[in-house]
Amino acid sequence: MQLTLEKVRQFGNIELLAKQLVEGFITGMHRSPFHGFSVEFAEHRLYNTGESTRHIDWKVFAKTDKLFIKRYEEETNLRCQILLDVSSSMFYPKATKGKLTFSVMATAALTYMLQKQRDAVSIATFDDKILEHTPCKSTQIHLHQIFLLLQNLLNAESNLQKTSATKVLHEIAEKIHRRSLVVIFSDMFEDVENPQELLTALQHLKHRNHEVILFHVTDKATEKDFAFENRPYEFIDLETGEKVKLQPQAVKDFYREKILQFSHELKMKCGQYKIDFIEVDIARPFEEVLYAYMVKRAKMH
Repeated sequence: MQLTLEKVRQFGNIELLAKQLVEGFITGMHRSPFHGFSVEFAEHRLYNTGESTRHIDWKVFAKTDKLFIKRYEEETNLRCQILLDVSSSMFYPKATKGKLTFSVMATAALTYMLQKQRDAVSIATFDDKILEHTPCKSTQIHLHQIFLLLQNLLNAESNLQKTSATKVLHEIAEKIHRRSLVVIFSDMFEDVENPQELLTALQHLKHRNHEVILFHVTDKATEKDFAFENRPYEFIDLETGEKVKLQPQAVKDFYREKILQFSHELKMKCGQYKIDFIEVDIARPFEEVLYAYMVKRAKMH
């Protein structure tokens, strides 16, 4: 199912959209080279010779000519903490609240997928502090509560809130006492010229023995390529309200150099810390986030 940011906002029901997205994604995987992963994410695992045949899924056997065992809640031990940046810069582009909409929808799809596997999931939203932090559970009631939280985020308005991912990451690292997969959705636009404190906070999560995926969410065309027409613009800082008028061509080279330097350093340090760094362009399909998650999960098992 191909979803655009506009379709997400027009349709509105995030729970149904997440379900359709994930189930469509899993169906698509049956036709892809990743077929082996798809059945895992449909709550099955390969049958091992000598095991009881009691829980073999014979319907799957009829379709695939392979033996799979139905997975149950006690067979899984993954705990996932999703950190969702809801600061004002995530409301860009303003017409679609693009980065926030993408991140909320991707979070909804991951949450649905995790619950489908009976994995425990927790959501923490943040700007310059943690705003909401749900328990880490795998129940259907918990899933509905998360969807309600995400639905409210889609309807939220920006109110000049700055980002402090550094502070939040340190706090989360201290709060999570059991080894978890930590998934972060953020543009990480905090201190672009001096990212060392932010990188130290990411390293803190690894020191606490967590697996980490950072989805670096941007509108690539404008925020990285600075692809604006060569005419006067008024740019507004969504986190401070500060305004500046300028010709894009006058600052394009300088801007691109700074932003690419920041992205490169973030990517290199994540590689050094063994953090999965995924560059996310909100113009790309949501499914790419699910692929990245699947690859990470496969490495963990």
